[in-house]
Parts: sequence; C-alpha cells; structure tokens
Amino acid sequence: MTDSTNVTTGENVSPTQRLSEAGVAIWLDDLSRERLRTGNLAELISTRNIVGVTTNPTIFAAALAQGDAYDGTLAELAGPPNGGDVEAAVERITTDDVRDAADLLRPVYDSTAAVDGRVSIEVDPRLARDTAATKATAVRLWETVDRPNVMIKIPATVEGLTAITSTLAKGISVNVTLIFSLSRYREVMDAFLTGLEQAKEAGHDLSVIGSVASFFVSRVDAEVDKRLKAIGTDEALALRGQAAIANARLAYAAYEEAFASERWAALQAAGAQPQRPLWASTGVKDPSYRDTMYVDELVVAGVVNTMPEKTLEAFADHGIVLADTVTGSGEQAAAVIAAVEAQGISMDEVTAQLEDEGVTKFEVSWDELLTTTKTGLDEAGAR
Repeated sequence: MTDSTNVTTGENVSPTQRLSEAGVAIWLDDLSRERLRTGNLAELISTRNIVGVTTNPTIFAAALAQGDAYDGTLAELAGPPNGGDVEAAVERITTDDVRDAADLLRPVYDSTAAVDGRVSIEVDPRLARDTAATKATAVRLWETVDRPNVMIKIPATVEGLTAITSTLAKGISVNVTLIFSLSRYREVMDAFLTGLEQAKEAGHDLSVIGSVASFFVSRVDAEVDKRLKAIGTDEALALRGQAAIANARLAYAAYEEAFASERWAALQAAGAQPQRPLWASTGVKDPSYRDTMYVDELVVAGVVNTMPEKTLEAFADHGIVLADTVTGSGEQAAAVIAAVEAQGISMDEVTAQLEDEGVTKFEVSWDELLTTTKTGLDEAGAR
C-alpha cells in the first residue's frame, strides 16, 4: 500500500497525534453535561486530538441516567412554561448539550475552515421511516441549536435518503448514520451530491456545508462472526474478524470512485467540501480481538474515526499508525467478502438486518431517554 502521509515518529509523539497527522479526524462518540461542566471534553480536545463529537439516543440516555448534572435543568423544566412536557424536555436537554459542545469546539471549526469542530445531534429515531417528519425535525434542530458547526444526524434508511438531500439543500450540515451496505452507501453519496447541487442552485455557501457518511464497522463482524461460528468449519472460523474491515475498505473504494467524478468536480469548484467517510461503531465487541483494530486497520487521509472513550484511551495507549492501511486494499477486501459469501452468508442480508436492528436499538434508547427524563421531571416537581 502507498503511504502518502507524513507521520511523525518519536517516543514523545502520542498515537492520537500520529493518527491525526495521518489525516484521520478523531471524534469522540460520547457527550454529557458532566463532560462539559467538569472540563473533561476540553481536556480530551487538548490531550487526545479530539476535533469533533458524535451523539446518539443511547449516549444521551446513559448520560441522563447517571449523576446529578441535569438536576437543575429538570427542576426548571418541571414547572411552567414547560409544565413537565417530556418530549420538550428531552429536546431542550439534548440541544443544550450539543450547543455547549459546539461552542467549545468552535475554535477547531474556525481553524479548519469549517471542516472539523463538528457536533452531531440525531433526529428522533422513531421517525426513521417517515421522510416528511425527518425533514421537519432536522430543520427545527438546526434552528434550535443555532450553531454553524452542528450536524444533524439522519439515518440512511430508504425513507431517509430524500430527507438527507432536502436538508443539505437548505444549507444544513448532515451526518448520515447507520450505513452498513455498499449499495446503500452509494445511494447516500448520490443523495449528498444532489443535495449540494440543489443548495448551489438556492445560492447557499457550499464551503460551510459539512457532511459525513457514518459507515458502521464492528457490528458487521459481530453478526458475520456469529454466522461463521454456527457453520463451525475450520474454513469458516478462519474468516472471523475480517468482514467488517473488508466492508469498510470497499466503502472507501466506492468513495474514491464517487468523488473522482465530474459531478463532484463541479461542486468542488464551487467551494464544496467532500462528504467524508466516518468509521462508526469502532469499539471492539469480541474481547479476543485487538481492542484498537477498527482504528489501526482503517487509517487513510480524509476520513473521520469516531470512538467511544474506552477505544480512544486504548488507542492513545497502544494504537498503531504505521501507514495508510486502506488505499489500494480493494482487491484483497473483495476477496474476503467473496470468501464469506462462499460460506453461504449473504452480506446483503446481514447489512439489511443490521440496519433494521440499528433503528430499533436507537428507538429503544429513545424510549429509555423519555422514561428517565419523565422520572427526573416527576421527582423535581415533587420537591
């Protein structure tokens, strides 16, 4: 593989610094009021090369369930004019946290010419199959957070594709989430290009419209490995832990193809930023695997890797950045996927299942978030 990066070497250079210098933007896959008020997020920006933050319903549900950081806001929202409205309270809590994080990352946004310093907030996952409601909610969240460096997360369901285009066309930055398959990823890139073309027609400044395509990694291995174990042959078991990285590397090849087109060249000439691939779900789920494998094996300039703190700290301790581990790997990756499918495992079936499960998991987390918020409001109102 070709190493086109200039990675610093030396004992005093941290792995996260090397990764950053290799052209990978490191984003934290977590946010909470506690991180903000204690200065923990600021510290990670300073010491771990964090240049962005992603959130999702699971992250917010966990944040609200722990500690007392939200007690003051819950007490305020328990009374008038909110009157204990749970849905309104959830939106207030999540948008407040995202706004504060966006303010903290604003210097990064400014210094990188609107590329990084981004903070993502997700549309209510219960709307994942409702195009019109997703469009309306995306606009409302954008206006409520009211920061140029926010990204609205929209799931890459069939129904989400039109909403992605519509949101970008309004000049709103978008993080497309829950991408598992190569075919859906190509549709996402087409939706992005169409959205920017419409934004250009509408007179929006393309240079500040950011977008990432969140391609999920570890969940692919979790499902494929389960099926390989069920087959149980030596040949099948030898393929464990390979499908996810191969799938992501093929996604990068699809990205290179789409962004080498004349269609993209015209948008780039008008000042547009590319829609960067973002490696999501990078925490290792099988403890027998190297805990940094979904970072080490997906190093290439111009991508984002969003990590939960456990993975971030593992990488900061012993991550490996030797070279570009993605460019030119398409043929080998295709061979891995072909070998998996030769075992009777359909990647189309796997990725469709993972998309459905992903939407469902976020819906469950959203319900948990609503329940936790209602409990907090009730307790605050009773004081």
